Amino acid sequence: MTATTTLTVLSAEAPSLVQSVDWLAVAPVVITAAVGLVVLVADLFLAERHKPLLGWISVAGLAAATATLVPLRAGDRSTFCLTGDPEACSYVADHFTLVIQFLVLAGALITALVSVTAVRDTRMPAGEYWFLLLSSAAGAALLPASRDLATLIVALELASLPAFALVGMRRGDRLSSEAALKFFLSSVTATAVSLMGVSFVYAATGSLHLTQVADRLEDVPGQLDTLAMAGVALTLVGFAFKTAAVPFHFWVPDTYVGAPLPIAGYLSVIGKAVGFTGLILVTVIAFPAYSDIWGPALAVLAALTMTLGNTAALRQSPDRPNSAVRLLAWSSVGQAGYLLVPIAAAAYSGRDQIGSTVAYALMYAAVNLGAFAVAALVARTKPLHRISDYRGLYAERPLAALSLGFFLLCLAGLPPGIIGLFAKVTVFRSAVDAGLGWLAVVMAINVVIALYYYLRWTALLFRTPEGAQTRTRAPWPVAAAVVVTAITAVVVSGYPELILRVTSGSLFAQ
Repeated sequence: MTATTTLTVLSAEAPSLVQSVDWLAVAPVVITAAVGLVVLVADLFLAERHKPLLGWISVAGLAAATATLVPLRAGDRSTFCLTGDPEACSYVADHFTLVIQFLVLAGALITALVSVTAVRDTRMPAGEYWFLLLSSAAGAALLPASRDLATLIVALELASLPAFALVGMRRGDRLSSEAALKFFLSSVTATAVSLMGVSFVYAATGSLHLTQVADRLEDVPGQLDTLAMAGVALTLVGFAFKTAAVPFHFWVPDTYVGAPLPIAGYLSVIGKAVGFTGLILVTVIAFPAYSDIWGPALAVLAALTMTLGNTAALRQSPDRPNSAVRLLAWSSVGQAGYLLVPIAAAAYSGRDQIGSTVAYALMYAAVNLGAFAVAALVARTKPLHRISDYRGLYAERPLAALSLGFFLLCLAGLPPGIIGLFAKVTVFRSAVDAGLGWLAVVMAINVVIALYYYLRWTALLFRTPEGAQTRTRAPWPVAAAVVVTAITAVVVSGYPELILRVTSGSLFAQ
């Protein structure tokens, strides 16, 4: 046999090392990133008077990225797979990925609509703002599809690093600079802890792919068990920072107050979705062998997070500057506790409980972004962001007041905000089904606590206004954001089974 023939036979027998890329599967991420690069380059050539065009290019790009989820709705695509193990892929477009990507991209689209006016009015650098927002959205869209620990960390940082700069975008504002620094330091600490945990897990298993990690953790050699356990714990601690779970929540109130209002809304929804998505992937896919460790730990974190968040929101004084933003910030911490409950329940009764977290996240995203959109509208005439500024809003802006009232009732879980009630019942049921009766009781108590501050704010909207009312025309992009979120919340409240259908059964590729 000649040398040429031998090489031909060997090449025929050896597995191909050439990766084929499923471009349709990665389209939502690629389009978002590509539009970000287009905006960055276009900023160099556009005259100052044409800079608002960058915002509309970003809005169009996010809308196009969201639209590409439609042909992927079967949830059966994957790419960047190992040649020796086709089941171990780095990018998987299953139903879980698609639902979270829809949440992220639609949420970023609403943020972009609110930002169009904010960037112009506050004279923030348009090119940098839109490039950073699109970069962060691309990372957030990549994260739910990530199925290896390296891609997961890269996506997490791609979503987080631009957010630091976005928080500090208001140049010369001391609160903005302090918020960006606090957010940066806390996030860097979280990343360092996560990376150390990932390195320990890799040392114990010899793999970074989540499915392979799960298989190998089932049978870890005795001498590596402590190392694997430490890796699991450190990885979870790192993601707990990102979710703003207690005691890793300290950065939230000051960051939300210092950030531009659209970015505060973005962090409250998309930033939180990033943390919870990563936490879901590492717990129920990579670390089910250690569910007896992370299950009780997450249950305790859920109880502490919802309790501290709601009691802190309860203490906000209506006349204090920035009290409205602080209340929404502490409310988001409390809501994070509810989102943790089904993840903890998955340790006891299977990963299908994750559908409850996803259902709650979809409800929360729509109504919380709507609340921040109304806050941005009110801030145009009352920039102190006080809760008392909303007194008599119905007399000044009836539609905005009705929308905000509906959003707050949804967050409280009261009719007519049926979707909020439905989401809370779904989470409550997941705790009961998992045998976590004590956690269900803690959640019920916290729901009652939250009712007070949500209803107090709602009632203020319809009270007699004090003094003369300042009427200004609402910018149509902000008004459109309020209308879209309000219509979404109303429709889903009328048909809550829409979300139930999306999140029922297994969201992950089998």
